[in-house]
Amino acid sequence: MALFIRQDDERSELQKQIASELHRKASEKAKLVDRPDGVEDSQYVKGSQVSGKYSWVWVVAIVVVAIAIIWLTVSSMSR
Repeated sequence: MALFIRQDDERSELQKQIASELHRKASEKAKLVDRPDGVEDSQYVKGSQVSGKYSWVWVVAIVVVAIAIIWLTVSSMSR
């Protein structure tokens, strides 16, 4: 059998203080961060590009190599 201890739903004064302090800190932190990623200085991405105009060549080359490896594996198993 389990022993149930009576617990009140009311918070103690310390719990109320801690909850209000955490709420205040969270709201202050939310005010400071105006960008979703939190980056203040984006100089590290200056001059970089998302992708080159010949990036599709790499994708085609990887697909061709993968197909060649699969074909060689299957053909060597059937002998």
